Amino acid sequence: MLSCVRTHSANMEVNPVLVESSVVMAMVLCVHMSVWNQHSWCCIALVIQAFYVQHKWDRLLRSGGAVFQFRPTANSGIVPASMVMPLLGLVLKEKCSASGYVYFERFSMVVTVTGMMLALFLSLIALGVTRPVPTNTCVIAGMAGAAIMYSVKQTLTVSEVIEVLEVLLIFVYLCLIVLYLLPRCFTPGEALLIVGGISFIVNQLIKRSLSLSEAKGDPINYFLPVVVVGSLLLGVFFALLFCFMESETWVSSLFFHMMTAVLALGILMPWLALFIGRHPIMWLVDFVTLNEKRMCLLGYWLLLASIATCVVLHQNYKRQSGSKKHQASTIVRKYFHLIIVATYVPGLLYDRQLLHVASVGCLALFLVMEYVRYFRIRPMGQLLRQLLTLFLDERDSGPLILTHVYLLLGMSLPIWLYPGPCAPKGILPGAGGLVPYAGVLAVGVGDTVASVFGSTMGEFRWPGTKKTMEGTATSVFAQIIAVAVFLIFDGSINLNSTYSWIVGSITLVAMLEAYTTQIDNLFLPLYLFILLLL
Repeated sequence: MLSCVRTHSANMEVNPVLVESSVVMAMVLCVHMSVWNQHSWCCIALVIQAFYVQHKWDRLLRSGGAVFQFRPTANSGIVPASMVMPLLGLVLKEKCSASGYVYFERFSMVVTVTGMMLALFLSLIALGVTRPVPTNTCVIAGMAGAAIMYSVKQTLTVSEVIEVLEVLLIFVYLCLIVLYLLPRCFTPGEALLIVGGISFIVNQLIKRSLSLSEAKGDPINYFLPVVVVGSLLLGVFFALLFCFMESETWVSSLFFHMMTAVLALGILMPWLALFIGRHPIMWLVDFVTLNEKRMCLLGYWLLLASIATCVVLHQNYKRQSGSKKHQASTIVRKYFHLIIVATYVPGLLYDRQLLHVASVGCLALFLVMEYVRYFRIRPMGQLLRQLLTLFLDERDSGPLILTHVYLLLGMSLPIWLYPGPCAPKGILPGAGGLVPYAGVLAVGVGDTVASVFGSTMGEFRWPGTKKTMEGTATSVFAQIIAVAVFLIFDGSINLNSTYSWIVGSITLVAMLEAYTTQIDNLFLPLYLFILLLL
């Protein structure tokens, strides 16, 4: 009898990579049915070739044949990562063409093609180092590449093609630097998404800096690119510098603080002033003190930040006083998810512009704190290293601790990417009204509930993974309840009978969470953002 049970269990084994790819393929087909143009057909070709290439990447990672060291205990993630930028550009173009905003429509096309080219480049790397040469995969990748090239020729202007090539060039150099300096921090798919996004931001900032007369729009939108580029410059500069000198001395620490101040006050502030037309600090003071509501929100957020700090200190006290090595449990780590939900929901309801600026400021603070911890900059470096080590999980296998940064990005990306210029009166109809809440739903509610209920009450596991069916079901149910709550408190949301689409989108993203080994805090909000924007 026992042998029969084991045989049945063996027959039930499912390849999680295949299920993950199937979920992503279902999302691509959803976008294709809604958009249906030349680029959507290219997306189908791209996901098919990415599926074949992912197996080559996974084999390279298992055999140790990859050029760089990638994050262990995870697959390559090529399929989910390859489709984020192309699908994002497709749905943004659809919204902007409906509103008649031509500039943003062309910009969205560039995003789509750039994402496709970056994914093809990563595929060529895998095919180039795989031995023996995978003939069938090369043929499929070649056909997908030919379709994309033909689409580029038909849809983009010469200047837009040059822009795509610029991003590709920046991506190549950044990948060489980042993957060399930060081994085991990323999977190939995560590197594609993160470094590709940074490359696009860097190119856009350079382009707008060279044409200041054409740089228009909300000053808020310039904070994120400047912060990203400044943080990148700071990290690369000191990573290279501290290869040749000791970083833990007081002299090196003083030099770090001085150079950080010089970069912020002497380069980034004047750079930002060129875009917004006045001194950034004076603009920020006027922005924050515009009304009492903003002051109340800031006070409330400072209170939540104090509570989060107390949780960290309390958990470290338990580790020091315990008789054995103490590590924060899954439930304890989800406390921070609840705190960040309590942070973002009032901001989304009452002042999204303030939330946008505050989240960019938090990103800058988190990155600088991680540099201080990583380089052990005095006086706080060693203390941060001790405090944050308690909250490490299997995804923090490299020299950097990025879990908290990914959590912030997952909650903030739907707000930063929200196509305000393409929304009539700043509000999208139907399921689009929930787009800014995509991070709260996917990460703050869904991922938290799935993790807590799955680890405490789950008994039936999805085949081929450690995730439980109970966790996924409660995740979907909790997100539906959250949508109902947002409908009550946010009068700008009008779903217009799109309930079935919302439930289907939430279910697809929940299934992706159950089977993916990538950073769910990063991928889930982006895919839910894409589906809700349709």
